[in-house]
Amino acid sequence: MRRRPLPGILSNQMEKSTIKTPNSRIFFLASLSAFFWLLLLYFHFIILPQSTTTTTTPPRKNFGFPDVKNQNPIQIHQKNLTFITSSLETDPCVGRYIYVHDLPSRFNQDMLRDCKSLSLWTNMCKFVTNAGLGPPLENVDGVFSDTGWYATNQFAVDVIFANRMKQYECLTNDSSIAAAVFVPFYAGFDIARYLWGYNISMRDAASIDLVDWLVKRPEWSVMNGRDHFLVAGRITWDFRRLSEEETDWGNKLLFLPAAKNMSMLVVESSPWNANDFGIPYPTYFHPAKDADVFVWQERMRRLERQWLFSFAGAPRPDNPKSIRGQIIEQCRSSKVGKLLECDFGESKCHSPSSIMQMFQGSLFCLQPQGDSYTRRSAFDSMLAGCIPVFFHPGSAYTQYTWHLPKDYTKYSVFIPEDDIRKRNVSIEERLSQIPEEQVRIMREEVISLIPRLVYADPRSKLETLKDAFDVSVQAVIDKVTNLRKDIIEGRTDENLIEENSWKYALLDEGQREVGPHEWDPFFSKPKDGNGESSDSSAEVAKNSWKNEQRTQS
Repeated sequence: MRRRPLPGILSNQMEKSTIKTPNSRIFFLASLSAFFWLLLLYFHFIILPQSTTTTTTPPRKNFGFPDVKNQNPIQIHQKNLTFITSSLETDPCVGRYIYVHDLPSRFNQDMLRDCKSLSLWTNMCKFVTNAGLGPPLENVDGVFSDTGWYATNQFAVDVIFANRMKQYECLTNDSSIAAAVFVPFYAGFDIARYLWGYNISMRDAASIDLVDWLVKRPEWSVMNGRDHFLVAGRITWDFRRLSEEETDWGNKLLFLPAAKNMSMLVVESSPWNANDFGIPYPTYFHPAKDADVFVWQERMRRLERQWLFSFAGAPRPDNPKSIRGQIIEQCRSSKVGKLLECDFGESKCHSPSSIMQMFQGSLFCLQPQGDSYTRRSAFDSMLAGCIPVFFHPGSAYTQYTWHLPKDYTKYSVFIPEDDIRKRNVSIEERLSQIPEEQVRIMREEVISLIPRLVYADPRSKLETLKDAFDVSVQAVIDKVTNLRKDIIEGRTDENLIEENSWKYALLDEGQREVGPHEWDPFFSKPKDGNGESSDSSAEVAKNSWKNEQRTQS
């Protein structure tokens, strides 16, 4: 009888030469696949660019890149080839790496050490504790969760964001593989120190110093700063001084030529400029783990809401364009409306518990403009599962396009300001007409948005959810990546009209052209005496000091 050979051992020479193990076949196929990809990439990035340089093509805009005429194109493409080839590996951070500049301490940590100087109206020292979250809030009234709630200052995003960046899973010390470069400059804290009683030289000093430091770095020269981004927890108008007059507001950080190349994330952006982007105001809730969010969301779903609508705020008698007076009037006259009046001095508007309690008991929360387009209150109300009612598209729809759905009807109600100003609309009647089932669907949409509207505790990390920080960083990476693709494919931004920046933010994927829009009347710039467009930001900026005293209004 013939014996069967042992597994894995072939009985004769013929078998050895004709039979291959499964592992060897897999290795052969993997090698063949890798060779194919390398050959394809080599042809695309090395052979093809060289062959096309012999044809005559019109010059194109460099988008801030160094002049390629003075560089070896072979070396440039080889670097691209090396980077893209590495993406074939299983590194989950490929295309997501962030390089963080190691700034001198005068641009960040020194400000925290001198925290008493950060605000003329408020001692900020307690608000920069706990990684920028501020002191913990006690759940005395049962309004909050037992953990994760802090008395967070609305202007504290600078330090919160920087501390969240320390927990980012794809940090790198090699800037050559970075998808974007973060500049941890506390721009909001810097300008807050000098807004009142200081000349423009003092207000501009740190911004000019920062830009001078950055442009000397090798990381800057790669894209002339187009891949750099920084964060400021204030409205954009604080960084857009229009003149060199001492009486003019703010500093000129966002008008500095080099700074125009960077992306600046602010709690309120300009609709007419392309170098700033809106990110959420910080709320009081900073979850440490996914479960904190899930529990809170479920609680907001189950709440019984006794008020049809509510409003927390103060009138603006010195602003003839404000509709707050009419809104307060309608709240007072309604049996299904709730009003929390705010003003200088002690007020329930300064109590996080009172504010959140009212929002939790309301189906709709009214969010008119404050001293500028936006309000922190909008995010506090959505955190409470309350459907926001906006009266100007600049209060949310054109601001937070990274964090909110482009279809605003899914999560909010829009009532044009003129309808309130001309008394054409009863807020109570308008909201009462929305079917109950539609209200439920809208509220569920609002509750589902909560994770991306809050900043998680910087000292921990969410497991699967993406918070406001994560969404913002990914959006910056996508922006820089698309810019690089435009460079490679020869697309330019020569037809971009910066004054229409708010329209570009609303375009769908792949769209590049903008035209007339229903919201044009909301963003048309006023004309000066010569018939030229003038920037209305000056008026807005000069009123922003009121935000320091009316933190909720």
